[in-house]
Amino acid sequence: MIAKNEIFPIGRILKTHGLSGEMTFSTTTTLLDEIEIPYLILDPEGIAVPFFIEEVRMKSGETGLIKFEGIDSGEQAREYVGLTLYLPNEYLEEMDETDEEAGYFVGFEVVEENHGKIGTITDVDQSTENILFVIETDGDEILIPAVEEYITDIDHEKKIIRLRLPDGLLDL
Repeated sequence: MIAKNEIFPIGRILKTHGLSGEMTFSTTTTLLDEIEIPYLILDPEGIAVPFFIEEVRMKSGETGLIKFEGIDSGEQAREYVGLTLYLPNEYLEEMDETDEEAGYFVGFEVVEENHGKIGTITDVDQSTENILFVIETDGDEILIPAVEEYITDIDHEKKIIRLRLPDGLLDL
């Protein structure tokens, strides 16, 4: 079973397209156009399920057409209209490659395991080799590396990132 904390949202199915099971979707990422992704995750009835991609065609940077294996009619496709599209967290590293995609985390609350709530992400700085979360805390800004080994959990619905930071990092 796929847990909600193992996936992150990238878009939504907007409507059916034609009679063969294709669907129009909106997305916040260009990943579907840039790398081969074998499946997306949908949550019909609240259960995260992988749907294997038969074909995907981007119409613009934010919309496209998708056809999943096993969905072969407009009637079948209608069942999925309105559902959120998810990717496994393993693709988060790929998300950090463009400003638009990294901007997804702006507004997330940051909670550190030993210090509690740190603040809110106001920007993602990609001007250096290491991507940094810019976090507003008590009127100040702090920078924390946006690296996988510090992130212990991402709650996409509540917009919370939980971190376990090395001792002293917050004191810099």
